[in-house]
Amino acid sequence: MYSIYYSIYSGGFSLVRSLLKKYNIKGGTFDQHFLVDAGYLDRIVAAAELGPEDVVLEIGAGIGNLTERLAKKAKKVIAIELDPVLVRVLHDRFDKVENIEIIAGDALKVEFPEFNKVVSNLPYSISSEITFKLLRHNFKLGILMYQYEFAARMVSLPNCKDYSRLTVDTCYFADASILMKVPKSAFQPAPEVDSAVIRLVPRPAPFEVKNQAFFMDFVSAVFSQRRKKLKNAILNMNHVLKIPSIKEVIARLPEDIISKRAENLTPEELAQVANQIIDLKKSFFENELNEQ
Repeated sequence: MYSIYYSIYSGGFSLVRSLLKKYNIKGGTFDQHFLVDAGYLDRIVAAAELGPEDVVLEIGAGIGNLTERLAKKAKKVIAIELDPVLVRVLHDRFDKVENIEIIAGDALKVEFPEFNKVVSNLPYSISSEITFKLLRHNFKLGILMYQYEFAARMVSLPNCKDYSRLTVDTCYFADASILMKVPKSAFQPAPEVDSAVIRLVPRPAPFEVKNQAFFMDFVSAVFSQRRKKLKNAILNMNHVLKIPSIKEVIARLPEDIISKRAENLTPEELAQVANQIIDLKKSFFENELNEQ
């Protein structure tokens, strides 16, 4: 068993090493850590549950280790890559493969074509931005690689050290779960930290939010003051939230909630507070109009 695994792993490593040498790629820049472990590559593809009708988006395709496997299972793979050298590698490898489309550019700026699944070893430096760009699109399933600590924050529970703005925002848009932890030794060159693969399933929010933009700003504001009680965090961050009659608004919020820290509240409880603030703002505005 060990000899078979070692042969598969060595084959992946040899391919990467030969491509890096051929194209004089040093690795380590542009988040260039190439997954070479065939076992993990195959598990990622299997987790995507691909069929002949699936159109897969891959962000940060690199030298195409994952791209190649995805194309064997899916109707089409749309591979986005920023680094011009790696774009050349992808064209050299896949220009004759009919179901692979290569897009050269920054995934944060490129307009995504239509897709129903996304499977990617994401560039870690843009993990948050690219995740929430993805969640603005309509897709069925994401199988996404992140730094392990980032992944842990996505799926944390209240009262845990990893519970954060990222947790709440993710919960609002999707169900997220960690499928597997991936050691740094599975990459070439090896990153400084371990990684994890997240299963991301978009769905309607499980709780009511009356104003999505305000809710997102509210969550960001109160977690930026995570060691403060909620009422103090709201006061301190009102230059961002712009709540009129702020002391009167806070006085009308439930004391049992606002006396806690943001990290102690569930996403639904945070949404309830944000909704109450929206209602109170509306009430104060209407009262001012009536008094005029």
